[in-house]
Amino acid sequence: MKISVITAVYNRKETISRALLSIRNQSYKNVEIVVVDGGSSDGTQEAVKSVLDENDYFISEPDDGIYDALNKGLTAATGEIICFLHSDDIYHCNDALSSVAQVFESDVDVVYGDVSFFTRDKTDSVVRVYRSDKLNVKNLTWGKMPAHPAIFIRRKIYDSIGIFKTDYIIAADYEFLCRMVTSMNCTSVYLPRLIVRMQMGGVSTAGFRNSLQLNKEVLRACRENGLKTNILMLLTKYPSKLLQFLRK
Repeated sequence: MKISVITAVYNRKETISRALLSIRNQSYKNVEIVVVDGGSSDGTQEAVKSVLDENDYFISEPDDGIYDALNKGLTAATGEIICFLHSDDIYHCNDALSSVAQVFESDVDVVYGDVSFFTRDKTDSVVRVYRSDKLNVKNLTWGKMPAHPAIFIRRKIYDSIGIFKTDYIIAADYEFLCRMVTSMNCTSVYLPRLIVRMQMGGVSTAGFRNSLQLNKEVLRACRENGLKTNILMLLTKYPSKLLQFLRK
């Protein structure tokens, strides 16, 4: 089965080649790279083109934010399995996609694993390990979800329930998962291994203001999909996040 890896990028010349090469170097070869660039002017486009081949997809044009870009990628992707890799991140090792594909050989709709975090340019360092919580209604109401770059979903799910809502700034992926678990009887499998290495400082980890925006959107996502929660429930996840730094 073909896996489509979608990457949205804008002015990331210093990291985009690293991300794309971590896809290209996977032992699993039936992979399509889909890059959606927001009109970079720093050399990102040239870096992307140096890695892609004729079986991949590249577009460069202005967009209305990251989820608009990811939606363009979803429209272009032709794989049976869809996943996302941010332009600052890399796959943990060269057999990451192979291990995921093995699980999809059984009749499952969603596979997800764990991620680690590194500081800028120190890809081998580990400052935090995020062990993905089980994907179900209960955990979503408490603000917990699998790490988005380590989630792999069959294309038919997007075809059935739609794509990301672009009026979310940070948590459209969370809203999508809420929509999925409440509207479909999906089978999901947790793969207990590191899949992706993420660089610290992404939009969802970049300080107090972003955390406030994230929690507002998570609360909205739950309510729009009929999940009963409140802000106090969502805030209880932060002590466990602190433990992830201590137990890395």
